[in-house]
Amino acid sequence: MTEALRPKTLEEALALRAAHPEATVLAGGTDLMVGVNFGRAEPACLLDLSRLGELTAWARDDNCISVGAGVTFSRISAELDDLTALAEAASTVGSPQIRNRATLGGNIVTASPAGDGIAALAAYDASIVVARHARADRRIPWDEFFLGPKQTALADDELVVAAEWEPVDGPGTFAKVGPRSAMVIAVASICVQLDEQAHDVRIALGSVGPTVLRATRAEQLVTQLDWNDLDERALQEAGALAAADVQPIDDLRGTAAYRRRAVEVLVRRALAWTLAARGKVAA
Repeated sequence: MTEALRPKTLEEALALRAAHPEATVLAGGTDLMVGVNFGRAEPACLLDLSRLGELTAWARDDNCISVGAGVTFSRISAELDDLTALAEAASTVGSPQIRNRATLGGNIVTASPAGDGIAALAAYDASIVVARHARADRRIPWDEFFLGPKQTALADDELVVAAEWEPVDGPGTFAKVGPRSAMVIAVASICVQLDEQAHDVRIALGSVGPTVLRATRAEQLVTQLDWNDLDERALQEAGALAAADVQPIDDLRGTAAYRRRAVEVLVRRALAWTLAARGKVAA
């Protein structure tokens, strides 16, 4: 029989986490319960975070946007729709029923290279906020938090409490390809975010490496160009640079060659969409 720990406050949850580091953390349960149903996971102890109001809040000011680990993807797409890249990523997660349960924190902790929310966080240069009982919070840059497939820098006695980043002035977008048009795990995905003030572009790619990756050479190319006069040749070059830098594998959902080609096309198209949206939509 599985033991269930059900704290009502974050402070209580952190104390229980310290006392039971072996416990499996449960929030929305959309990833965990798949493993349980297929016999791949048999947790002896659950730490249920679903009643923690502190994790279900989001906030923003001129210097920081913070989204709690317990905020669901349905809320993100409805309440943070002006954060276009994140909202578009949130709207592609599973079915409406899954989005009503699945949380940003669950996406973060699962640390799948195909995590739609993770691609948006990478494009925002977000930090992951983690907490430990009787200790100060840690803020870990996204590229230091995600270490590999389902591997993170989270310690056994820590909990993810939020993701936070500096607001970005510019449009963004998210797209992915897969074997069907709904409830798809990405064969390849992309999140593009422009920073108008810094004349900077971030390009995050999912499902084409051990973690979500940034296409740094493509970013550098586009940053150096005149965004008001960016022709198809430049977009194709950016796509080719990104495709050359990814680390895809062959699996049941697609071959490495297909993923490289998908990245090339996604980068070209997403950059065109985002550059066309300048001055028309918020980030």
